[in-house]
Amino acid sequence: QEPLVESGGGSVQAGGSLTLSCAASSYAYSSYCLGWFRQVPGKEREGVASIDSDGNIRYSDAVKGRFTISKDNAKDTLSLQMNSLKPEDTAMYYCAADSGGWTCSGNYIGVDYWGQGTQVTVSS
Repeated sequence: QEPLVESGGGSVQAGGSLTLSCAASSYAYSSYCLGWFRQVPGKEREGVASIDSDGNIRYSDAVKGRFTISKDNAKDTLSLQMNSLKPEDTAMYYCAADSGGWTCSGNYIGVDYWGQGTQVTVSS
């Protein structure tokens, strides 16, 4: 399985926007649930958004209405558009994939594949 490769992230002021991208170039990922998790030091990794092979989308309550997840099958790319960013969105963000539904339920325990992580910092 080819690795998940993330790009995007960075620093932005509160209210700003950022877009994260994840290259999922293996054919196998087309049947997987793909998504994004985030983690701050000392806390568990939490599910942010996910999309399954049928296009069903889930968001955490913390980001609903502000973040948009999308998948471009032609480009094998998963994206996370983040708008109206808040300081509490500051975290390391990880792209994730699995075939067992863990990513789509927001549970990191059973995730099969992870990206390397990209830092998002939102200043007030």
